[in-house]
Amino acid sequence: MDAMKTLHARNMETGGLACLICSAFSWWLGLMLSTFYIWFLKIHRIERTQDLFVRRMYEGAFLEQSMLLNTRFEIRKRIKEKRCAKETIRVFLCATMWHETYDEMMKIIISMFRLDKYRPKTDKQSDVAFEFHIYFDDAFKDVDNGRQRHANEYAEILVDVIKEVYTIFSEEDPCIFKQMPPLPWQKIINTPYGGRLEYTLPKGNVMMVHLKDKQLIRHKKRWSQIMYLYYILGWRLNKKYFQYFEAGEELESLKERLKRDKENTYILTLDGDTDFQPSAVMLLIDRLKLYPEVGAACGRIHPTGTGPMVWYQKFEYAVGHWLQKTAEHVFGCVLCSPGCFSLFRGAALMDDNVMKRYTTKATEASHYVQYDQGEDRWLCTLLLQQGWRVEYNAASDAYTNAPQDFKEFYNQRRRWGPSTMANTIDLLGSGGLTSQKNSSISKLYILYQIISMAASILGPANICLMISGSFVFIFEVNENTALALAIVPPTVYLILCFKLKSDMQIKIAAIMSVLYAFLMAGTILSIIGDLVKQKTFLTPSGLFLIGMVGLYIITAGLHPQEFSLVIYGLLYFLCVPSGYLLLAIYSIVNMNNVTWGTRETGSQAKSTAVDTIKKKVMNAICCKCPCLESEEDSSQEILPAETITKTEKTHIPLETQRAHELPLHPHQTWIEHLQMKSYDFPLHESALPMDEINFWRELLKKYLEPLKENKEEQEKIANDLRELRNKVTFAFFICNALWLVATFFLQAIGDSISIKIPKLYPNGTYDANEVFSLDPIALMFLLSFTLLLILQFVAMLYHRIYTLIHFVSYADTEIKACRKQSHQVAQIQYSNYQHETDEPDTSLCFQNPSVLRRADFSMTICI
Repeated sequence: MDAMKTLHARNMETGGLACLICSAFSWWLGLMLSTFYIWFLKIHRIERTQDLFVRRMYEGAFLEQSMLLNTRFEIRKRIKEKRCAKETIRVFLCATMWHETYDEMMKIIISMFRLDKYRPKTDKQSDVAFEFHIYFDDAFKDVDNGRQRHANEYAEILVDVIKEVYTIFSEEDPCIFKQMPPLPWQKIINTPYGGRLEYTLPKGNVMMVHLKDKQLIRHKKRWSQIMYLYYILGWRLNKKYFQYFEAGEELESLKERLKRDKENTYILTLDGDTDFQPSAVMLLIDRLKLYPEVGAACGRIHPTGTGPMVWYQKFEYAVGHWLQKTAEHVFGCVLCSPGCFSLFRGAALMDDNVMKRYTTKATEASHYVQYDQGEDRWLCTLLLQQGWRVEYNAASDAYTNAPQDFKEFYNQRRRWGPSTMANTIDLLGSGGLTSQKNSSISKLYILYQIISMAASILGPANICLMISGSFVFIFEVNENTALALAIVPPTVYLILCFKLKSDMQIKIAAIMSVLYAFLMAGTILSIIGDLVKQKTFLTPSGLFLIGMVGLYIITAGLHPQEFSLVIYGLLYFLCVPSGYLLLAIYSIVNMNNVTWGTRETGSQAKSTAVDTIKKKVMNAICCKCPCLESEEDSSQEILPAETITKTEKTHIPLETQRAHELPLHPHQTWIEHLQMKSYDFPLHESALPMDEINFWRELLKKYLEPLKENKEEQEKIANDLRELRNKVTFAFFICNALWLVATFFLQAIGDSISIKIPKLYPNGTYDANEVFSLDPIALMFLLSFTLLLILQFVAMLYHRIYTLIHFVSYADTEIKACRKQSHQVAQIQYSNYQHETDEPDTSLCFQNPSVLRRADFSMTICI
């Protein structure tokens, strides 16, 4: 009995000690997590909420927590307030367009006008200034048998879209009975590269539409990017400092001011169909402003559209951003900041070996793949090699149209796949030097990218192994026979791709994708049936399937606003053979095809253009009818183009008039053509100053002259591209063949080298007589793939925490109170108004207090 009491007392002591240890550990862990940001104060942290807490926001049980979490750093706050008061961030939004449809143009134009309304030019806040630029590729067409050049139907659609959006956003008063004032005059300018439209938006910001004539300037997206890089950073940014230098100002002072100006000049790259909110732009600006070493930052891209192809891409984009982008951000740097929505620092783009090297003309076969097919990734590669950091901001959302057609999707990925591989190999080839120059890229990160690259190269072989496993599950055939059956269809498709045209290749791939989808559906059901048959889910296939599904569901749960995307996960799994086997074959075999592949026909835009013209005709017919003619139409006077030119020319400076009289190119009638098309949104003819004309002429001569067609050189490049294709195809598929042959021989050898895994039941017991066999290669693949997923998952958790910190710090805690106070003030003003009039308000034009401008609408980013 005494022994039992002693044992009971010892157990009580042990239990009390264990509880004490657990409590201490919990206290330490809570303190560690709550004060996580204080560990790295030497690095800039995202600070807001009045620069790290004015009041006691946390009243915890521990004094240390309250002291640490309510610390304010007055010195850093004063420095930031002083800098924010003097320096203004200038953001140039640069969108590239080509064959966008009416709806796609509407998205980008509305987004720009939305940003103009968010931050008016006349606003008292001077922290950020915006300017909008659209670079329209191949905007002209021949008329009169080539004797004249007019703006094509795509440019006409853009002018119509701008007019419609301008009308909507210029309505300050939504009263339906109010007479609409005429739209203000805008500018149309003849330029050395084609033409320009200059719009002053309703809130004062400027938008320029640069219409490129491919007979005068080099076309395609990369050359449009070079065009605005040199215009904004080379001309606009440096011009005033040259003028100051000529005026006699001190050189060292000018250099210091120019350096700060480069750091505070940002370029937001956009595609012609991007849709975004002002808050998304401000979050990217916030990131670059607080971290001087960041050269570029991209947001979360959401594909839009309808149909199975878009559903597949929605989950594909989600997985790519949730796991891959976050892993690159946390472990090193993001390798690609997509041109559809990314913010670049001017100082980074103007650094050595970035802007200058980006102008390199493709002269070798590999240049066409790396430079022109993947221009966004190549620009980021240059930034990384120069030591700049590229980041990913998950809270900054942007939406872009995704290919809805199978053919367009395959052609898009045909460009992306080889260019991604070429740029990654280029970066890994200079990994040692890059890691020395870029503090964010370590040798471990280079190793991570090498493993990821190897996994992507061996992707087709691994898909074949997965398909052979499906044959084993469904048809219960021998493993070697199943592997041979899995290899035959892609091998036949590979041979056909060398013999057939690309359109036929895509049709065959579409048919095979459907067949593979049925096979994958059967595989899922077979695995589930096998788990029921084995009475345990602790099998290699069961663990793999359940682990993948669980990981994606947990990841989606940590992104609650995007959780619904898991619905498309099943379609994504069914299309894995199409996306990672057939598409890989198509991309590699067609590497020698360096055409764009998308938006080449433009049938949708043409039909939209016809609809727009029909609408104009109907409006013109209706306006001729006296009974339908409105007062606005009758009161508006439409002047001929000649009268407009003469009237407005009197207000143009003498130097500009002289510059305008210089013959830029022989075809001037496109101006009159667009003026007639935009008669209700008048465009008056203006001109460039002479120094800007000289700048464009020098830039054209040095970098952007149209490429002359040389048949011999084109044939040589075509042969070089085919030779490069053959080499890459051989190297790519010999690696996959070796992997498959090794698996085949290991399976043929049998049980002597296979790894035995005992059958384990959920209750913890196992059956030694029943075992599962895995060959070493399959086990190595599973372990490496699982390791990569775990690393990406951990990185995603880390990134989620800091995304939350950024989002919370960006959104002031005082907004709700300010909004409530503003609402109360508005209610008082409304009550006073009703009391003074002593009548109920029946005016349709009176503005409801509930829609007054909110306090958070004009929040600053000076933190």
